[in-house]
Amino acid sequence: MGRYLVTGSSGHLGEGLARTLVGQGHEVVGLDVLPGGFTTVVGSIVDAATVRSAVAGVEHVLHTATLHKPHVGSHSRQEFVDVNVTGTLNVLEAAAAAGVSSVVFTSSTSTFGRAMTPAPGEPATWINEDVMPRVKNIYGATKVAAEDLCELAARDQGLPVVVLRTSRFFPEADDRDDVRASFIDTNLKVNEFLYRRVELSDVVRAHLLAAEKAPELGFRRYVISAPTPFTRADLPELAVDAAAVVRRLFPQVMERYDAAGWSMFPVLDRVYDSSRAQDELGWVPEYGFARVAEQALETGEWRGELARSIGLKGYHPSPTGVYTAGREPLPGFDNRLCCGDFCIPPKTLL
Repeated sequence: MGRYLVTGSSGHLGEGLARTLVGQGHEVVGLDVLPGGFTTVVGSIVDAATVRSAVAGVEHVLHTATLHKPHVGSHSRQEFVDVNVTGTLNVLEAAAAAGVSSVVFTSSTSTFGRAMTPAPGEPATWINEDVMPRVKNIYGATKVAAEDLCELAARDQGLPVVVLRTSRFFPEADDRDDVRASFIDTNLKVNEFLYRRVELSDVVRAHLLAAEKAPELGFRRYVISAPTPFTRADLPELAVDAAAVVRRLFPQVMERYDAAGWSMFPVLDRVYDSSRAQDELGWVPEYGFARVAEQALETGEWRGELARSIGLKGYHPSPTGVYTAGREPLPGFDNRLCCGDFCIPPKTLL
């Protein structure tokens, strides 16, 4: 059994990783700015000494801690640089000095930024690892910078690092008012599995495979998203009538959509292709559009067991709208307005 450091261990993915690893018999050091059921070290990745102490004696580092897109309106650009860039540098430097076997860095498909949006009249965009990022906001800019630091550590210091650009996996409501007004939340989440969402347990599996394979890979970037049913030939039609494409591919599912009063997005602007991660990591995601749709239409729940056990985290420790923390109490758990891998407390606590 191995010893892992999970940064952001009080957040969605961090807790999912820690829960899974502990369940498999591994030893886990959980580092987070806020307490949590799997957090053993309360501290910030901005503090290099705290990071060095947490890394001591571990074999693998799973670095999920970050300021996230929902914090763009509530945190300064400098805070994003401090946490996402300097914090990641601290993790990489400590990992290299300690001689760990692997580092997995949780990045985001948000790094692609403006490259995801086609020009008017153009086909939907096919997004894989060959697409060059065109940053859209400070979140994406700092994640790209952190990815570059990961590559530098791999090339110059021989640190095995795998970067996983994950698509959406959070259960919170969409932050766009018009989208929330147009779709039942479960309907919305299921639709997203066609092109921009992934189930938490599949993200966890991808991270653990990446940690195992990093020493032989050296450095890699992968898109982590549910398998898309589309091909590049579908891109022109997806940009003008996505529902027609989906009805051709999934006629029975769409009949159930109709019976439930659900609807499909009229158009899609991009499609995430995770085939390289599947081929090179041996990652076999269990949750695709058809399975999730059938589960949600049957039970009303689109999430897998792990995600349901973790519940909603939110992103802020005080009310801020749709990303407010602590809206879904968990049985037997202190639902303490925490946001874990995505939440940084007031500046004085960093």
